[in-house]
Amino acid sequence: MAKFELKLPKMGESVAEATITSWLKDVGDTIEADEAVLEIATDKVDSEVPSEVDGVLVEKLFDVDDVVQVGQTIAVIETEGGDTVEVKAPTTESTKEESPKAAADVAQTVVAAKETTQPVISSGDRFYSPLVKNIAKQEGISQAELDTIPGTGKDGRVTKNDIKSYLQSRSSAPVEEVKSQPVAEQKATVKAEAPSQPKEKPTTAPVAASGEDEIIEMTRMGKLISKHMVDSVQTSAHVQSFIEADVTEIWNWRNKHKNNFKKREGENLTFTPIFMEAVAKALRDFPMMNISVQGDDSIIKKKNINLGMAAALPDGNLIVPVIKNADQLNLLGMAKKVNDLANRARENKLSPDDIQGGTYTVTNVGTFGSIMGTPIINQPQVGILALGAIRKVPAVIETPQGDFIGIRYKMFMSHSYDHRVVNGALGGQFVKAVKDYLEAWDSDREI
Repeated sequence: MAKFELKLPKMGESVAEATITSWLKDVGDTIEADEAVLEIATDKVDSEVPSEVDGVLVEKLFDVDDVVQVGQTIAVIETEGGDTVEVKAPTTESTKEESPKAAADVAQTVVAAKETTQPVISSGDRFYSPLVKNIAKQEGISQAELDTIPGTGKDGRVTKNDIKSYLQSRSSAPVEEVKSQPVAEQKATVKAEAPSQPKEKPTTAPVAASGEDEIIEMTRMGKLISKHMVDSVQTSAHVQSFIEADVTEIWNWRNKHKNNFKKREGENLTFTPIFMEAVAKALRDFPMMNISVQGDDSIIKKKNINLGMAAALPDGNLIVPVIKNADQLNLLGMAKKVNDLANRARENKLSPDDIQGGTYTVTNVGTFGSIMGTPIINQPQVGILALGAIRKVPAVIETPQGDFIGIRYKMFMSHSYDHRVVNGALGGQFVKAVKDYLEAWDSDREI
């Protein structure tokens, strides 16, 4: 019998870790090659980790809600034949650097702390990420002790580097002093010597719920979206520009070609690829809309135009898959890409790379019947365009023979942009360019 190490696979260039959300197999279960063993979450995308071999699950090295680094062994599967592979439990960097005697002394202290330590939780005053909680659990850091660690993250949050720096300073302290005190006294000493904390954020007044009300806990994705939206509003100075576009020619052109397109390609021809093409052209004309802000005084001008496309999920949440190098796609390629991302979003089959690297976002609020909206910027981008519902309205039509009233198909576009780096002129000129591209549509165009 041999033992195979199941490792967390690489899931994209920008993904370094994932949170285990559930185990699909228990110790002792038989597993076939390519069969899913566990589910993981990275930011907004849920994925399954399949087994590469046939065998029996003999060991789980992590629990649900633990954060695992890419390449770490997460489970051991026993297979037929071959040599046994030795599996070592994950170790922290601070433990690797300690001398044998110091490591043994600190280990004794950690064991003692673990026996009296309750699980770490986030409170209304302070948020701790799953990674920080995991490190605190492994190192036996109590809630009270963790609360004293100064945080350098946003709003004073404790980051991975903060807790690792604290562990290094703790391990370098005289071991005898730590061992000579009971655990309760250690906590008091640490708290007394800790630097002063950043000013706390004002807490929200509690909302009273009556006996007839139902309290529903947010989903994991709902919590992530909530945090992302609040962070965006606190980061960017949002301002909006609105414009109305006449899309009658596009409406008629699509009606003329959609049936043949369906028969030929086996897919629907929607308005989305047409709008995305216009936005990509406008970004090429106004590259200072295709930027991000770095720190307080630097701008990153993006070389590639990667369009985020807000898509609805079956559970009502939204996700933003990204069309990479959108300005290099023809209309057929854009339609194929839009349909592929939208279908995989609905089926929850997007990969982490599918939602990374966006430089500008488009959201179609008209899908839900809204004629306009004021969307929140998708950080770290500086702009987002909301497309309203297409409406059949009476309008003044200008002709060489004079003006007259006619029926036209029109839509509002709402452009939200970061006023720290995008002024009203640029924000307005950009959305005007999108309008001009849509209204200049060639009715004889082929796809």
